[in-house]
Amino acid sequence: MFEEALKEIYAELAVIGSGPSGQKAAIQAAKLGKKVVVIERDEHIGGASLNSGTIPSKSLREAILDLTDFYSRSFYAQDEEVSFKKISINDLNFRLHKVLDEQRRMLGRQFEKNHIQVVHGSARFEDEHTLHVFDDNETLAHIISAEYILIATGSKPRNPKEVPFDKHKVLDSTRLLEIDCLPKSLIVLGGGIIGSEYASFFAALGTKVTVIDKRDQILPLLDREIGQHLQKSLSKIGLSFLGEKVFEEIVQKNGQVVVKFKDNTESSADVLLYALGRVANVDSLCIECAGINVTEKGFVPVNALFQTVVPSIYAVGDVIGGPALASTGMEQGRLAARHAFGVKTHHFPSFYPIGIYTIPEISSVGYTEEQLKDLEFKYEIGRAYYYEIARNQ
Repeated sequence: MFEEALKEIYAELAVIGSGPSGQKAAIQAAKLGKKVVVIERDEHIGGASLNSGTIPSKSLREAILDLTDFYSRSFYAQDEEVSFKKISINDLNFRLHKVLDEQRRMLGRQFEKNHIQVVHGSARFEDEHTLHVFDDNETLAHIISAEYILIATGSKPRNPKEVPFDKHKVLDSTRLLEIDCLPKSLIVLGGGIIGSEYASFFAALGTKVTVIDKRDQILPLLDREIGQHLQKSLSKIGLSFLGEKVFEEIVQKNGQVVVKFKDNTESSADVLLYALGRVANVDSLCIECAGINVTEKGFVPVNALFQTVVPSIYAVGDVIGGPALASTGMEQGRLAARHAFGVKTHHFPSFYPIGIYTIPEISSVGYTEEQLKDLEFKYEIGRAYYYEIARNQ
């Protein structure tokens, strides 16, 4: 059997990664009439957002709300003990995979319509204008030369070596999507966006969920009052919260996952979700060959126009750190492509809306009350309660 010949490709823009920020950068450049190639390491295009992050979690949420009759249940059981409709993991996975398949096809059509070439393989920098792309066998398959290169490789769950991850008991947010049965109890380490969303999903399914965090409430990025309202609402569907706890060790004992804390207490459950941060996907890129180094936290440093220290190389999305949202990554990608090709653009906005898809969902924009106090701004508070309007009845 003959080996496939090495292919050389020239592009005006080479995009590494096909997640939200890479997609929008590629499409923006293509609409400007530029020749674009996207390099994707995984089998499916779409990045972590489509295949293991944003889209799967939101699809899972909608499936749970629909299959459990969650809102009807909440209405009819307002003054009674809530009963849970039995849902199998197969029911959820059927809905999830149907959405993923359609989204992958749609993204493929968008790339095809805009004449964007997709190359599968792992990209590595040879220099500031050249990428080598290797196949699954670590064979050099493509050499891509580009006027501009955009890094949009996203992030992955942080997996410390001291945490005993497996496929059944100790999971990160990617592994969680592959479980084959619903646990009776779940510990979620980390009360950030990812941890809070998945915690609320499993609580809505009837799992006994405990969220544990070193801070004194979940979602500390929110206005404190809003966070407290959310936490109270989540407690009504069986979710409990342990704050100001720092874990020291995670072990498995008698079929349970046991978390030991620095205050000499411990907590146990059938399954543990470790949701304490994400790290940039840059390990295999050899970015140092292009003259780029990462920050102390492992992210790619950029200026206000998303240029790295090398003017012809841009970076956008999770790989540059916060806010690490699909929506903000999309805008970053568009702005970077426009700047690279000299089209009128603007700086990324200081304020942007944040949507958190817990059950119930939360949205916010602008300063929190705590930030206003720190800035010594004068402000007024107005409250409008959803429970007061007919739509909530």
